[in-house]
Amino acid sequence: MNERLIRFTKHMVDFMFYSGWIVLFTLPLSLKFLGKYYSCIINEYFLFMLAIFGASGIFGILIIRQLRRMMKTVIQESCFVYDNVRSLSTMAVLSLCIVVMFIIKICILPTPATAVIVLVFFIASLFCEVLAHVFEKAVKYKEENDLTI
Repeated sequence: MNERLIRFTKHMVDFMFYSGWIVLFTLPLSLKFLGKYYSCIINEYFLFMLAIFGASGIFGILIIRQLRRMMKTVIQESCFVYDNVRSLSTMAVLSLCIVVMFIIKICILPTPATAVIVLVFFIASLFCEVLAHVFEKAVKYKEENDLTI
């Protein structure tokens, strides 16, 4: 695989991880700032939105953390390992957690964007789960092949 693309992807994932923490820690200030422009919604539901976005942010950071773990195996050129299967399964569960958070939000504050987020993370969860099964089969084939030699 292209080394420059791998390095670029690793740096992007690292950037997303660290900037995610910054966004999470500044979330209360950001919501208060946005409350000036969307005062009727954000000010009325401030704690609710803070809880939903905060929890979803934590789940998102944990997803990116799993991606960082997987990137290490890509860099080491040993992608087909059980750790990646676990990471993909974990990302599927974390994506479902985000789906649940935004389903709660859509029941109280329905918006088209919330519905899109639910759909995107539900598809991401399915994708991660299918990919976990594919990786699991690949790891088994790799182990059998290593034993054959």
